[in-house]
Amino acid sequence: MEMNMSFSHDMDDEYEKFIRRMNPPRVVIDNEACKNATVIRVDSANKHGILLEVVQILTDLNLIITKAYISSDGSWFMDVFNVTDQDGNKIIDEVILDYIMKSLGPESCFTSSLRSVGVKQSMDHTAIELTGTDRPGLLSEVSAVLRHLKCNVVNAEVWTHNARAAAVMQVTDEETGTAIADPERLSRIKTLLCNLLRGSNKSSLAKTVVSHSVTHTDRRLHQMMFADRDYDRTGDDALVDRQRPNVDVVNWYDKDYSVVTIRCKDRPKLLFDTVCTLTDMDYVVFHANIDTEGPDSYQEYYIRHIDGSPVKSDAERQRVTQCLEAAIERRVSEGLKLELCTTDRVGLLSDVTRIFRENSLTVTRAEVTTKAGKAVNTFYVRDASGYPVDAKTIDSIRQVIGQTILKVKGNPEDSKSDSQESPTRFLFGGLFKSRSFVNFSSVRSYS
Repeated sequence: MEMNMSFSHDMDDEYEKFIRRMNPPRVVIDNEACKNATVIRVDSANKHGILLEVVQILTDLNLIITKAYISSDGSWFMDVFNVTDQDGNKIIDEVILDYIMKSLGPESCFTSSLRSVGVKQSMDHTAIELTGTDRPGLLSEVSAVLRHLKCNVVNAEVWTHNARAAAVMQVTDEETGTAIADPERLSRIKTLLCNLLRGSNKSSLAKTVVSHSVTHTDRRLHQMMFADRDYDRTGDDALVDRQRPNVDVVNWYDKDYSVVTIRCKDRPKLLFDTVCTLTDMDYVVFHANIDTEGPDSYQEYYIRHIDGSPVKSDAERQRVTQCLEAAIERRVSEGLKLELCTTDRVGLLSDVTRIFRENSLTVTRAEVTTKAGKAVNTFYVRDASGYPVDAKTIDSIRQVIGQTILKVKGNPEDSKSDSQESPTRFLFGGLFKSRSFVNFSSVRSYS
């Protein structure tokens, strides 16, 4: 069976290479077509997941996608992206432009999208994946256990959503600075962290994975939280401080498409988060239109399941809606943003998060990076009791850690949507020769 699967993967790869040789991707980067954005056009042979691959490359460069037009009905994939840098300027850096051309053009080497999570072996560090119930001080407890086990955290990303928490952490051995290879030690790390995640409730769901693999962290976090069903809503789950994204799913029966429309506050990496979720749920995007209007984003997708069918039932429609809502909300920055920049040392993350916990602050999201001996960590913190963060508490913490080391980067974002609900509009409506939209209707069960 394994030999057959390996042979099948090899055949798929060879077929993809053949198609690429016959139809090499074409990339055009135009800084003249639009007055306030760089226009990137990508044409290539179509395959499932290619849209995510392209969006992932642009997002990893920290580019802001302000508009996008996607069409992949048939064997050819055509994309147009309007992008800017973080400051809203066109992309003029030749290094970045050259990287885009090489990554998306004929020189690129896309692998099969089903394996494009990017699992690679690494001897530089050990990867630890954690999922479990969120609680105040959890990151501090995890960091303390890793320090006790003589593990140094060199990179980490932590998300929390809907009372669930997920983290991807890269650690090294405290003494050697390399990956941890001892199987018994790895098993001990896994056991202790899993017990920690369960806490006093031994029946609660918790999962710990330890490996030497390298994955695309953001996509992996989405997959982990999706598998942990963070999209499930409890009966008393009411959003008090912010409005849920407006996600609508209807079927266009004439064309056998399901049309997904999303209205929400715009933010970096929003397009990646929604496309990632649709792809991992095995939906194919045939057409899409993305438009940013001031602080708001409008996204419209024409999709079918990978088996060729549109959304078949109200239960499936609800699941798509909830999963997209969760994907958008996971990265929303709740709390006060704190940035720590200092010389890296063993136990730094443990010490900083312990100080947060002792001052009744809980971390809702964290990004930990280490480069050339320098630690740059970003934390979003809230008061553990649910009250606004006290300025005096922050001043006290900064005095302990260092005024120049820990800086306040902004106030909690007001995530309330100013936009009012309006009838669904379809930006791609003129693309199809249909007499009217009377064939759009709410999803009904297919028999």
